[in-house]
Amino acid sequence: MQWFYLIGLLIGISGLLIIDHRWKLAFWRDGKRTAMTLAVAIIIFILWDFLGISLGIFFHGGSAYALPFLLAPEFPIEELVFLFLLTYSALIIYQGVQLWHSRTS
Repeated sequence: MQWFYLIGLLIGISGLLIIDHRWKLAFWRDGKRTAMTLAVAIIIFILWDFLGISLGIFFHGGSAYALPFLLAPEFPIEELVFLFLLTYSALIIYQGVQLWHSRTS
């Protein structure tokens, strides 16, 4: 049961990869640029998380669905996967809207 959250995140990323591949929105359009964009965004979110943790705003909480392993105090392994899902979905939505807009104009 501890792997459910991570598995759910990976299923979500798999769906985004399928959408990306079908419409050539990010990795299948420009892989290097996409990887750099995601890396920068994830680093910013990690810094944001550490700031929130240091201020006592963010905490792990010990869910039965999450893994018990932490990369840092109050920073679970799944957070990195979640941040990838968050930034990748935002990029897919942005690129999808741009594609739709260019086809309707």
